[in-house]
Amino acid sequence: MEDLVHFINYRSYALHNLHHIMQAERFSAEEKFEMEVVGNVLPFKTNNYVINELIDWDNVPNDPIFRLTFPHKDMLLPPHFDEMANALKKNLSKTELKAVANKIRMQLNPHSDGQMANNVPMLDGTKLTGIQHKYDQTVLFFPSQGQTCHAYCSFCFRWPQFVGMDEMKFAMKEGELLVDYVRKNKNVTDVLFTGGDPLIMKTKILAGYIDKLLDANIENLQTIRLGTKALGYWPYRFTMDDDADDLLILFEKVVAKGINLSIMAHFNHPVELSTNAVEVAIRRIRNTGAQIRTQSPVLRHINDSPDIWAEMWRRQVNLNCIPYYMFVTRDTGAQHYFAVPLVESWEIFRKAYQQVSGICRTVRGPSMSANPGKVQILGVSEITDEVVTKKIITLRFLQGRNKDWVAQPFFAEYNPDALWLDDLKPAFGNKFFFEEEFERKYNRSITDTDSINLQ
Repeated sequence: MEDLVHFINYRSYALHNLHHIMQAERFSAEEKFEMEVVGNVLPFKTNNYVINELIDWDNVPNDPIFRLTFPHKDMLLPPHFDEMANALKKNLSKTELKAVANKIRMQLNPHSDGQMANNVPMLDGTKLTGIQHKYDQTVLFFPSQGQTCHAYCSFCFRWPQFVGMDEMKFAMKEGELLVDYVRKNKNVTDVLFTGGDPLIMKTKILAGYIDKLLDANIENLQTIRLGTKALGYWPYRFTMDDDADDLLILFEKVVAKGINLSIMAHFNHPVELSTNAVEVAIRRIRNTGAQIRTQSPVLRHINDSPDIWAEMWRRQVNLNCIPYYMFVTRDTGAQHYFAVPLVESWEIFRKAYQQVSGICRTVRGPSMSANPGKVQILGVSEITDEVVTKKIITLRFLQGRNKDWVAQPFFAEYNPDALWLDDLKPAFGNKFFFEEEFERKYNRSITDTDSINLQ
């Protein structure tokens, strides 16, 4: 009974208490130092559920969940690793170490694809730093109390939220501003609570935001989404936490109001769907009337196999979840370590798609959330120009900064090494069909990145 109580009480681990993880005793001094180096640049946090139930410690370091949550030397480029390693060996002060870390972080494209420059809206002259509004129908909201997670994914494109760089953080406490913004923007139908993880918050705090939306009776609001990794990293949030029942009652309240509630669950590997704890949590959520939609990027070292994806989709459907997106690893952070080229990602998607029935084929992808919009790789084709046959990549927008771009196919030169949209060149002409309009509207090219002065 004592073991059970210890297990279901959440306990987090980071660099400062890594030595408290019993399984960490197997790491050499060199391995621990490498973790410290990477963990001083990219965020590291895990918990007792991940450690005890998800990681196969006999398969470390190659275990996919270990790679997903623990720092690894190759997650930093060699010059960045050496720079931080040398700083640690010099026993610099915390302030000096942070300066070194921030210098490296700013070279990792911390807010990729226009998140800061193009997505933050204004309301009556006020910049809403806790809101992003990229596509007409959907507003992203970053509640300030939800800007952490039960554990951190080592690939996470939101890593700037977690490393103490306040200038780079999206966060807002004012739920009233969210209500006013949604009410005034009649095209908005969906509000997505994101972070971090909004389900790290106590139910009382989360309800404070959601109740404001419900009580406002906004005619255009149809869906509330909660982006969360809690099902994968701490399913006890829905079963054993002291306010788990209150959370489910809140879910029921949203559904009873006639608002669609969608849990946007992040599952990166079938192992995260294998425990009794997650099965019970999913069943409890579904009993409230909420939907669960699942998504993940395709990740080197973790799920870059068609068989893994097919197994994951089947398992999700069998648990009454809806496969939603296969993403491409964003061009930020440790992209060099996790990224799978676009053509290979499409091949993984296609071969996985072939293995599953139509009920699993709700999933869309592979898709990259690039600056102009969500771009899906439809496949590789061959065209013949007189006697010359060449390969091209066919793409389309699933979402666009201009809604008229959506579902329009376009074509890129075949490039098996391309990782992102800005690695591609048009197959015909000098620019993709949307580029001139994008550059005219935002006064920047699709390859420009956000920058900020941290001094």
